[in-house]
Amino acid sequence: MAQITLYLEESVQTLVEHAAKAQGVSKSRWVAELIRQHAGDQWPKSCLDLAGQFPDFPLCEPAVPPVGDVPRVPW
Repeated sequence: MAQITLYLEESVQTLVEHAAKAQGVSKSRWVAELIRQHAGDQWPKSCLDLAGQFPDFPLCEPAVPPVGDVPRVPW
């Protein structure tokens, strides 16, 4: 198992200690769970549920028709 060192302000350290104690887990487990929740590579379900909910939302800009060749400046 890998280890990591965190440098926290006293007030943040106190928050971690109280939150971990309130959940009945170690500080390491509490921090690891936060990392799992917030550093995942998946979109949250609440965000995925929004897909297709905005019928007038443009998915891309309209294509610009190609411009023909322009006259060249002679040498």
